[in-house]
Amino acid sequence: MTSKIQQLTETIYNEGVQKAKEEAEAILKEAKEKAAGIEKEAQKEAEKKVTEAEGKAQELKKQVDSEIKMTLNQAVSAMKQEITSLIAMKVIQPPVKELFSDKDYLQNLISTVVKGWMEKESFDVKVILPENDRDMLDGFFKNNLADELNKGLEVAFAQNMKSGFKIGPADGSYLISFTDEDFTNFLKAYLRPKTSQLLFEEEK
Repeated sequence: MTSKIQQLTETIYNEGVQKAKEEAEAILKEAKEKAAGIEKEAQKEAEKKVTEAEGKAQELKKQVDSEIKMTLNQAVSAMKQEITSLIAMKVIQPPVKELFSDKDYLQNLISTVVKGWMEKESFDVKVILPENDRDMLDGFFKNNLADELNKGLEVAFAQNMKSGFKIGPADGSYLISFTDEDFTNFLKAYLRPKTSQLLFEEEK
């Protein structure tokens, strides 16, 4: 009797152990499958992130390359313009300054412009001259443009003017400037394209 009970107990125990073992193996298998699935999804997500990062890196590289190229082109263009301007100024400035420092030339130019202006215009005319040339030009106007002064020509002197003269209606509505700087800028506008073409072999 004891032997049968012991045998029955062992059978129940063995069946319980076997069942537990099977359940444990099933749980372990399911866990492994879930882990493999999670790992696979994680791998896919990682690959997706890497692909996205590579795409963004390529796009950023293109943008940086484009910006660098544009900046370099702008720098080269600015340098060409600066060189062209410097050379043009070296060519133009000395003769223009020399011309405007020629008092006879300046007086003749003023006289021609003033007389021509007053012959064609009915309003009073005003001429602005450099303060530094007051002594010379004041006497010149009294001696050579007395008739024009009597007809309403007004003469003024400005501290901020270095050379040449400005002329316009006495009401100050506008002024036309005849200074060495004006002539230099005027000539430079024409000379710069040709200078740039000669220096850098650019097409017109």
